[in-house]
Amino acid sequence: MELGRLLSPPERVAKAPVMTGPELSIIVPTLCERSNVAAVIQDVSEALEGISWEIVFVDDDSTDGTVDEIRRLAQERPQNDVRCIHRIGRRGLSSACIEGILSVSAPVVAVMDADLQHDTRKLRDMLQAIRRGADIAVGTRAITGGSFGKMSNVRRRISLFSSQLAKWLLRIDLSDPMSGFFMLRRPLVMDVVPSLSGFGFKILFDIMASMPKGVHIVEVPYAFRARQAGESKVDLNVVVEFLMLLADKMVGRYIPIRFLAFTFVGGLGVLVHFLILTLLFKGFGVFFTESQAVGTIATITFNFFLNNSLTFRDYRLRGWRLLLGLASFMTISSLGAIANVGIASVLFYGYKVSWSASALAGVLVGAVWNYAMSRAFTWRIASA
Repeated sequence: MELGRLLSPPERVAKAPVMTGPELSIIVPTLCERSNVAAVIQDVSEALEGISWEIVFVDDDSTDGTVDEIRRLAQERPQNDVRCIHRIGRRGLSSACIEGILSVSAPVVAVMDADLQHDTRKLRDMLQAIRRGADIAVGTRAITGGSFGKMSNVRRRISLFSSQLAKWLLRIDLSDPMSGFFMLRRPLVMDVVPSLSGFGFKILFDIMASMPKGVHIVEVPYAFRARQAGESKVDLNVVVEFLMLLADKMVGRYIPIRFLAFTFVGGLGVLVHFLILTLLFKGFGVFFTESQAVGTIATITFNFFLNNSLTFRDYRLRGWRLLLGLASFMTISSLGAIANVGIASVLFYGYKVSWSASALAGVLVGAVWNYAMSRAFTWRIASA
């Protein structure tokens, strides 16, 4: 028996799989960056010579031929290290980064902009930090060795204010949580993807606010460079989106942040309604019914355009779809008003509920109806 065992074929020893794919995937969201794409690829190629990498451009349906340029350049590279995800009907830098991360299999993922303002030479330093055990390596402008370069004073103040607000409210121990230039282990971000908001431009802040305590972070200083081509996407809406993201991280687990924004717009609409009603009825002597009708139509129109720019910015309607959206929103809001009055009347007359509680219930039902139907049919958001 013992001899048989000795002469039997040796058991197979399991071998670790050999990695043949890239070690690093770089996610680059784009919107009208045709003139920058070739330079980004060239810079990355020079910075990561000797390292196995790929670059994934996630484009939000650019109108300047960015996607065609990416595909042309990808065809010219025998390494097959350039890919493109062409998104239609959805927008947003954060959601583009998330979609790009979900599309790759490399163990390490980096995020950077396509405007050439991030120093690609620091990618190698970030990767070395990850190899030495860091979970996240962040390119930062706010420590010794880094700088904001020629960033405008307005943008610098916005960035510094946002960073301080984020660190104070959410206690994020990071000098530059507004950085859009970072690298991390892909399995780490995959664990928190269900918790990400996907709002606005600050994907690093979104990730950091969703991370468990104890992750190992290394900050790599870099100098913010001047934009080489194209126009900055930073405007007042960026600040609004950051505040929405911040609110989502604080209360989003209880109330959908879009619903909060929707009701905020509705509150402003009430003020607009009463302003117009007072102006027409009291100021110009227009009959009350006509004044009320004009105020209602104006308020619905105001709410639609503000929701299109704020609440549903990443699904913003344009062109002829804007007119169809307005017609849809008016129809939904009219039905919501009927539901509001109906529920309030049933509670007040049928169940003898107080007038204030009945009115509040009607308002809530109308708000939920308007939000749910607008979300599903006006801006056509399929999932939560």
